[in-house]
Amino acid sequence: MPKIDIAAIAKHKGARYPAPFNAPCAERVRQRLGEAGGLTDFGVNLMRLPPGNWSSQRHWHSEEDEFVYVLEGELTLIEDEGETVLRAGDCAAFPKGSGNGHHMINKSDTTAVYLEAGARSPTDLITCSDIDMMSSSTDGRFVHKDGMPYPDG
Repeated sequence: MPKIDIAAIAKHKGARYPAPFNAPCAERVRQRLGEAGGLTDFGVNLMRLPPGNWSSQRHWHSEEDEFVYVLEGELTLIEDEGETVLRAGDCAAFPKGSGNGHHMINKSDTTAVYLEAGARSPTDLITCSDIDMMSSSTDGRFVHKDGMPYPDG
């Protein structure tokens, strides 16, 4: 049956980044809706971002388009050009290969809920804009931009 039971989907709290880069995302919660539905070409995640938390480190993808749609609350999108407030009903798109890192911060007093969708390219390279970190989809490890691995990455 194509209907997905959201309540039955595992909730993943935090981010896999090595310390201390995981701290700003410690309370975010992700449910992998697309995976639960058996999708393999693209992913769709239901995200909950409590006040003060980040969606991720600011990053961009080499081989994956990304899209977010805000369902509840308010988020501040951070990109090279500055900050943009996103509220329920707003969406944003991030083309692959742009080099313009993005992430969202919940600067409000309530939890924000949004959908995150993206391709699942096996050759994607995620590059962080503000820190010395990147990760390849081929192995999922976090490394410095010179290729040296992080101790717990």
